[in-house]
Amino acid sequence: MNNKITKIRIGFSNLVIFRDILKTKVIKKLIKFLDIYDDNNKVMILDHYSDFLYELFKYNNTLGDYILEQILIDNNIYINKYIKKQNINQSLEKALKSELDFFELISSFDFNALFNEEYSSNIVKLENNNIIFYTIYKNHINNIDKKGYGIFYGNNMFTLDDKKNIIPAKHQDMQDIEHLYGYERERNKVIANTKSLLEGKKANNVLLYGDAGTGKSSTIKAIANMFKDDGLRLIEVKKSQLSFITDIIETLSLSPLKFIIFIDDLTFSSNDDTFSYLKAVLEGGVNSFPTNVAVYVTSNYRHLIKENFNDRQGDDIHIEDTIQQIMSLTNRFGIIITFQRPDKDLFIDIVLSYAKDNNIQMHKEDIIKQAESYAIRSAGRSPRVARQFIETLL
Repeated sequence: MNNKITKIRIGFSNLVIFRDILKTKVIKKLIKFLDIYDDNNKVMILDHYSDFLYELFKYNNTLGDYILEQILIDNNIYINKYIKKQNINQSLEKALKSELDFFELISSFDFNALFNEEYSSNIVKLENNNIIFYTIYKNHINNIDKKGYGIFYGNNMFTLDDKKNIIPAKHQDMQDIEHLYGYERERNKVIANTKSLLEGKKANNVLLYGDAGTGKSSTIKAIANMFKDDGLRLIEVKKSQLSFITDIIETLSLSPLKFIIFIDDLTFSSNDDTFSYLKAVLEGGVNSFPTNVAVYVTSNYRHLIKENFNDRQGDDIHIEDTIQQIMSLTNRFGIIITFQRPDKDLFIDIVLSYAKDNNIQMHKEDIIKQAESYAIRSAGRSPRVARQFIETLL
């Protein structure tokens, strides 16, 4: 086997810290090509090489860029020791530099030179580049509290799967704080609390309640986007997943990043006992919380419970106690913010702001008249209705 090919093949075999990269399709295809390079069947060699390029070009134009992306999202033993502030011995530090130097070697390797003129004219050319992996990775480590690591690198919104694993949201909401109109006083309270979280201070758990369509959820998502470059990540937990919340928070407490646990549109019924999971987390106030996690909840109800007359009836002598326990959850939030339906003036201001954003070419009076008529036909005045009205004009 060609000496350079042998060196690359041995380099992949020696990986310890970044060994997970061997599981990627791109590197699997590359190794397969390297393994059969000395085969006499030149057509087979070209076939495996083209297979490797086909897989690579799905992600990046160069092998170096692909490897760099993979190691930055890699949740490896070095990163985990660093995060947990465990001792990183000389051997592991040496292995890190050796593996990153190997990636530098392979990123600058000219694979095109492996084929003689008879075949080189027919193959797709692979560009190479010279990436200083060790310097880049060390800089990445030093800024891990802002840039993130593993799945938290390059993503800022997450959900939970059925096995309570944190996974990136498939369709991240790109809500922009600059395009939310009205409710500045309410939003500023959430922003101020989030800044305390980012500064490592004791941040409060927050309840945003009020009328539907007033921007409670949009506020939280916009703030998550606003501070994503400052190390803020948002993890949405559904009501059906509340039993996971204690374990999730315990796991996140070890991270250098800051997290918002986001529970959207939360409502309990009088015979619902899932509230106990959230109550256990909120019990005792923020002092029982890690300083890098806060819980933000939205609800249409101040006490998180939708009552009806039947809740007060029946033979269950514990119904009243259950209702009181659910209602007591409200008192466990350090900050409670009300989002009420906008009055006419605020509604019109929001409509005109959306109209300006979307370059609606209509007289102001016509926009106002049509917006009011649309609100009457819809669910009443709200920022959501204002946005939907503008979308009908578009």
